Formats: sequence, structure tokens, C-alpha cells
Amino acid sequence: MDREALVAEWFELTRVRMAACASARGWPVRFDHCFQRILLDNAVGAKWTEHIAAPAYKKAPDRVLKDAIKLGEDCLAGRADLAALNRNSLEWRGKL
Repeated sequence: MDREALVAEWFELTRVRMAACASARGWPVRFDHCFQRILLDNAVGAKWTEHIAAPAYKKAPDRVLKDAIKLGEDCLAGRADLAALNRNSLEWRGKL
């Protein structure tokens, strides 16, 4: 997959698919930038801005974006718990 397709998949996942089902699933966040924060933080295992320059969609290594997309797909499929991933993210950011 080329970079342009990877970025398109990232935005479609976080801006459209995850946002569309957030309310029905009772997820703790609703906005694309929140999904992006959670998925990127968990893909790198820390606050993403400590490892990737902004904007992440341009600067993140392909592997990180692929891992973040996989986490998002797992949330949509019920294989990962978005609330738990959000708690990880907030903890890494000192907000818990």
C-alpha cells in the first residue's frame, strides 16, 4: 500500500467509520482527533508526540500508521476495547 492510500485509510477510519458508530457503542470519545490520539498513542506505547512530529499523518512511519489502523479496526470488530485504549492514552498524558 502506498503512503497516499495509507493516509486515506487512516482518515476514513477515524473521521468516518469510528465516528459514525461511537455513540451507539457508548465509546468515551466521539471526534476524529480523539480516535487519532488514542490509536497513535497505543501504537507507539506512549504520548505519540514524544515519538512523532506533527502532523502525524504526514510524519508517522508507515508501520505506526498501520499499527494504529489495526487497533482501530480491532475496536470496530470488538476485538479491542476503545475505553481501555483511551485510559492508556490518558495515563501516558498524565490526565488520569
